[in-house]
Amino acid sequence: METLLFVLKIIGFILLGLLCLEILWLLFFNCAALCASKKKEYEKDSKFYRFLLNRMTQHIFRIARIKVHVTGEELLPKDTRFCLVCNHRSKFDPISTWLAFRKYNLSFISKPENFSIPWFGRIIKRCLFMGINRENPRLALPTIEKSIRLLQKQEVSIAVYPEGTRSKDMKLHEFHNAIFKIPQRANVPLVVMTCQGAELIHKNFPFHHSDVYLDVLKIYSPEEINQLKTCEIGEQVTALMLEKLGE
Repeated sequence: METLLFVLKIIGFILLGLLCLEILWLLFFNCAALCASKKKEYEKDSKFYRFLLNRMTQHIFRIARIKVHVTGEELLPKDTRFCLVCNHRSKFDPISTWLAFRKYNLSFISKPENFSIPWFGRIIKRCLFMGINRENPRLALPTIEKSIRLLQKQEVSIAVYPEGTRSKDMKLHEFHNAIFKIPQRANVPLVVMTCQGAELIHKNFPFHHSDVYLDVLKIYSPEEINQLKTCEIGEQVTALMLEKLGE
């Protein structure tokens, strides 16, 4: 009996220690996030904030039992930044993508509301994520210009959803083809990818695990996309995604 009580005490101390470490990590994350300005426009990616973003994402995915499966990663450019486009069904799509491709330092073009998320909004802004006005093309132009500039400087790779918003019916919706000007003007490869499974995470948690599938379908070289109109790129990318998604 004394041995059992001793073992239970040890287990209790271990659990308490883990809880204290968890609290300290969260406090550290929150304090670091507050040091990132919500108003400043950053031009340099931060290794420190990238580390925080990736570690916190890994932690959340581990707790939620989310596993990301990737095919075609070997196709990704190794010696240059790129622009990645993908279908969009879930708020977990970008999270799954930046975690799976963390060594490529992806910065997403996102809706402005995401930068109001406590702590995370500041962290992603410091990692050069950019908000875009989806209603007014003129007001969206500064974001497009900044994306091109960051790619030209080889600062980060850029990820964007051509549909402009999440698909509620799981169908692939019409593209905003103007976003294909980004890889054209930056003279970088265009990566075409699909994401499936992330839309089930909110239904599966907390009782079931979730599988997210990221499939890199094709890489367009700068020479290829510069020979095409943006509408032609949009048609080809749509066809690739539809075939993979089975629509």
